[in-house]
Amino acid sequence: MRTIHASTTASDTAERSRQGPGRDLLPLLAGTATVVAVVGALLALADVDSPLRGPFTLFFLLAAPSAAIATALRGLEPFGRVLASAAGAVALNMLVAQGMLAVHRWSVAGGVVTVAALSLLILLPAAVRRRRTTDTPTA
Repeated sequence: MRTIHASTTASDTAERSRQGPGRDLLPLLAGTATVVAVVGALLALADVDSPLRGPFTLFFLLAAPSAAIATALRGLEPFGRVLASAAGAVALNMLVAQGMLAVHRWSVAGGVVTVAALSLLILLPAAVRRRRTTDTPTA
């Protein structure tokens, strides 16, 4: 009688090596960052007088466009994607601020809404492209 052993693949080996207390840390950090960004946007839009309003709103203004640009740049290596998305987020925020100042319509709430809308516009084509590739049947 012959015994058949299950072969181990690279993904099985990687999964076994990731076991431990820090294995689920990345999704937890991503969820925490999302909550902080949303709370920052809500604090700015509601004009709440809180010491957390400034840092949380700044985090939203940097994280929302950065995440959208990073999603759109999936083909780059991780370091290049982080660098390009951070630079793009800073550039987008500066362009929004400059545009609002140029037309004399500066407001914190307007800036937050504009940055959120532009981030969604950047994210939308990447999400549609990703959905289209996952819905395509393979032969």
